[in-house]
Amino acid sequence: MSAATSYGQQRTNIAWIIIVLSGVVAGLHIWKLSPALPVIQEQLGFSLLFAGTLLGVVQVAGMVGGLAVSLLSEVISQRRTLVLGLLLLALGSALGGASQDAYVLLATRMLEGAGVIMTTVMGPGLVRLHAPLKNLNMAVGWWAAYMGMATFIGVFSTALVLQHLSWSTWWWLLAALTLVPIPLVFKFVGPDAPAGASGMREAAQRIGITANSGRVWVSGLIFGCYTVQWMAVVGFLPTIYEGFGLSPVSGGLITAVVGGLNAVGAIISGSLLHRGINGKTMLLVGFVLMAVTSTLTFVFDYPQHLLWIQMIAVGLFSVCGATIPTTMTRVAVDLAPAGGSAPASMGLIQQIFNIGNFTGPMLLASVATLTGGWNFTWILTSAFAGLGILLTVLLARRNSPFGSTTAH
Repeated sequence: MSAATSYGQQRTNIAWIIIVLSGVVAGLHIWKLSPALPVIQEQLGFSLLFAGTLLGVVQVAGMVGGLAVSLLSEVISQRRTLVLGLLLLALGSALGGASQDAYVLLATRMLEGAGVIMTTVMGPGLVRLHAPLKNLNMAVGWWAAYMGMATFIGVFSTALVLQHLSWSTWWWLLAALTLVPIPLVFKFVGPDAPAGASGMREAAQRIGITANSGRVWVSGLIFGCYTVQWMAVVGFLPTIYEGFGLSPVSGGLITAVVGGLNAVGAIISGSLLHRGINGKTMLLVGFVLMAVTSTLTFVFDYPQHLLWIQMIAVGLFSVCGATIPTTMTRVAVDLAPAGGSAPASMGLIQQIFNIGNFTGPMLLASVATLTGGWNFTWILTSAFAGLGILLTVLLARRNSPFGSTTAH
């Protein structure tokens, strides 16, 4: 173990691994819905547009609550906020399993969204606080991979489980699973020092300073240009492949692999950052390749015997896109201005990019509804990739920390 952190706890690998596992558990609640959506849609009876809303609504709390969560963490501590997020996820999943109405299910997804934002906003800062310095970039790469890992595990396990259990039972089992990391967090993740109620005014001032930082806002928009694409495409993959005549298990497996490839890409990206690759280069390459691979995925009507080409293209879309969340997660805690708050920086960035998570599925559902198919998806993804490139160039010109992402 290396030297203790400023709050007295030791930097250990087990601590950041548990934090990453907590993020994966939170991500499972996002991705349990995608393969179950055709079953739930048939049972509860709602439209494709409502399905897009149901996929994206879990991000609503993240859209409006990022800064509020960062203030909460300043007052009660980041570790306690993480645990509270896991508890809300368990509660939301349990209530969701009992719902027999589409709008009730929508409300429980919003509750789960509150748990997701509490867990995931705390993740990068806690990893940064607890990972040994020599392993910092690797640890950040694994944190950036949490969503890809959650997609792989959540989508594939849900597709398999629903062959034998009802979706309601699966929601209840996942609620129980979400409670498992809590004692591990208390045992292995050292406490951080909260400001307490008496320090709320100072904490609010730090958050206000952060919220006035232009580069934090631009960074959130860059992240959002990635999430609006990835969440839309991967969220609807089971539905897309069902339209090709594939079984739910086959469609779920393909989607799970695509999500897992995103995790692989994030881990590789973390290694590249550790070796000193420039962050600006990582972002630009990521956006360009997302535009190219999404175009190859959707612009052609692939016959079923050539469907493997489309699968490779969407897999590359997921792998290459991972450079963006990995790079932005690594630099997010460095973006807080002098006198600002690192949790608030991550909270604001997450608040902005969750708008992409929320609107992506709905935008894609609207495009598919208007055009009668998925072929024009590439226009949506390429437009946001182009915007991401412009914002990356803008941020790099404003003295961003992209020039060096090695651990320090």
